Amino acid sequence: MKFSYVNPTQIHFGQGQIATVATSIPKDKKVLVIYGGGSIKKNGVYDQVSAALAEHTWTEFSGVEANPTVETLDKAVIIAKEQAIDYILAVGGGSVIDGSKYVAAAAMYEGNGWDILIGKHQVTEAIAIGAILTLPATGSESNSGSVITQKSTQTKLPFMADAVQPKFAVLDPDSMKTLPERQLVNGLVDAWVHVCEQYLTTATGTMVQDGYAEVLLKNLLTLAEQYNERDNNEWRSNLMWTANQALNGLIGSGVTHDWATHMIGHELTALYSVDHARSLSIIQPSLLRNQIEAKRAKLEQLGKNVFGLTASADLAERTIVAIEAFYHDVKVPTQLTEHGDDKVAAIDTIIKQLEAHGMVALGESQAITLDVSRQILEDAVA
Repeated sequence: MKFSYVNPTQIHFGQGQIATVATSIPKDKKVLVIYGGGSIKKNGVYDQVSAALAEHTWTEFSGVEANPTVETLDKAVIIAKEQAIDYILAVGGGSVIDGSKYVAAAAMYEGNGWDILIGKHQVTEAIAIGAILTLPATGSESNSGSVITQKSTQTKLPFMADAVQPKFAVLDPDSMKTLPERQLVNGLVDAWVHVCEQYLTTATGTMVQDGYAEVLLKNLLTLAEQYNERDNNEWRSNLMWTANQALNGLIGSGVTHDWATHMIGHELTALYSVDHARSLSIIQPSLLRNQIEAKRAKLEQLGKNVFGLTASADLAERTIVAIEAFYHDVKVPTQLTEHGDDKVAAIDTIIKQLEAHGMVALGESQAITLDVSRQILEDAVA
């Protein structure tokens, strides 16, 4: 319980808050608006952004993928450099915001932007970023993390840098109204695992962090149970704020972190184009069973305080079953099927990628070696 915590991102939460962009970005800044496939032009968000930037000089870049690739983002880096962009406004979900963080950092670097992901370049400066969140899931709108894919090598890697923390973020639940069902469910699952990566580790007596994590998990269970009510402002608002709080740094302060589910899951996304959230639901139950003794105390705590399970000798095991049931209730998979029929070859390929990317000692105790990852995959791959 020793930490330093600050979150400098100003949050503008609620309906109609996109208008605050007008005063959140200084009018003398040249703005690059980055977005994805164009859904913001169908749900009214683009028009609101245009109105908010009426007195700014701005240009745009679209086409950022669901798992943003350096190949696409480098085109935006060229625009940012050539047009001397002062401010980036990311309009979208975590992928667009993650991608914008890469653009902001790479535009201030003369070398190959991928150097940032492989640790060859440490980011200390970046173009200022603001965000308008349209898909709640990753918390990227108010943290300093980003995950980027290199399509040519099927590599998906994270980086963190204070310089790419958004200066402000707009969270308007109305922007979620036209989201596909799949993306809403992915947001629930992604937020769930984000909390677990910071909570299902070692018991350290951190009452505030544990208690807050448990509230967030209970929120997500309730939102899943109330999924039929998703087309109302209260449901959307609670998902948007819960997903933000899951990964803004607060519940992770002063506690041990895992993130092994994410690191292994990234390989499933890079190799087989599995949705990020679904890669997590595939890996997590198998990982928890493999690491059950190390995580038993926290699993039992989760079972009692979140799922309301009664104490028993097999409480940790029943908690994992409850997590799986939660995933099945929202219709996300808990085993990989996208690999085809050759399970052995699939596992070998994933292990080779983990090794190539230096993911050879994962988890809160660095106990998940390549051999352990193989055991986890044996259970997770259908």
